[in-house]
Amino acid sequence: MLLVVYANPKLLYLLLLIPFLVAWYFYRLQKSRAAVTISTVKPLGNAEKSVKVYLRYFPFALRMGALVLAIIALARPQSTNIQRNVTTEGIDIVLSIDVSGSMLARDFKPDRLGAAKDLGIKFISGRTNDRIGLVIFAGESFTLCPLTTDRVTLMNQFKTIDIGVLEDGTAIGSGLATAISRLKESDAKSKVIILLTDGVNNRGEIAPMTAAEMARTFGIRVYTIGVGTYGTAPYPVQTPFGTRYQDMQVEIDEELLKGIAQMTGGEYFRATNNKALEQVYQKIDQLEKSKIEVNEYAKREEKYRGWLLAALILLSLEFVLRRTYLLGI
Repeated sequence: MLLVVYANPKLLYLLLLIPFLVAWYFYRLQKSRAAVTISTVKPLGNAEKSVKVYLRYFPFALRMGALVLAIIALARPQSTNIQRNVTTEGIDIVLSIDVSGSMLARDFKPDRLGAAKDLGIKFISGRTNDRIGLVIFAGESFTLCPLTTDRVTLMNQFKTIDIGVLEDGTAIGSGLATAISRLKESDAKSKVIILLTDGVNNRGEIAPMTAAEMARTFGIRVYTIGVGTYGTAPYPVQTPFGTRYQDMQVEIDEELLKGIAQMTGGEYFRATNNKALEQVYQKIDQLEKSKIEVNEYAKREEKYRGWLLAALILLSLEFVLRRTYLLGI
């Protein structure tokens, strides 16, 4: 990056004198008296004006221009060539999302899963320096997208998340273990799992706390998010007349989710609506920032000589014109 700086920038304030010098010049012209006084100038009214008349202020303009250039030269302009070496230390993140049937509850807009998808896409779109993967789980778990820096592919996979692609249930341990398997070989300095669920562990062959111990062994932090309002929420229920929504008690195993987060050095969050879930993602985004090191090198070169030379050229031109072509004006 090429910048221009001044070694003595305060000297540039001298440029403020230029308007006063111009004003003083024209004031002196008005006060000056003619060498010869005549009673009337009518006989001279039809006389053609010489080119010299139009150039009578030109020497003064040259002198003012030279003064401006000399002041800039005194301020010592310097070209600064700045080179930056940027080292980015990204974070490997896996989002593990619950896709059990209860994620269709309408205490979020449009529902829990829809809110988790929309805000998850918004979260990953801002993590430009990180590798991110996606795991879904219900009664079983599945890797929908391995760790990648391809944001477009990852967001497209996020949009395909739906209910019914996996056997129903809530296997928190399996969802966590699958995410761990995607991170355990990672050589990133920071490895993170964001586990989002709205229920109680009731399926799977791996106990959630056993999976948490595995995460701690591999140096993986787990942020857990409990999604659901307090009290009751409208859950979808299949009836002979189609899907109906029935208010049912919200059950989230907060003690389990807190235990997983505490064991792995993460944190537990409870999101009761869309706004709260957005704030949770923002909080995690702040907690897990990529490390960026910037090494800056600057090389400066003096540039005042060109300005000074230009000032001398203008002064020389003014001197020559006053003593030759514009002599006597």
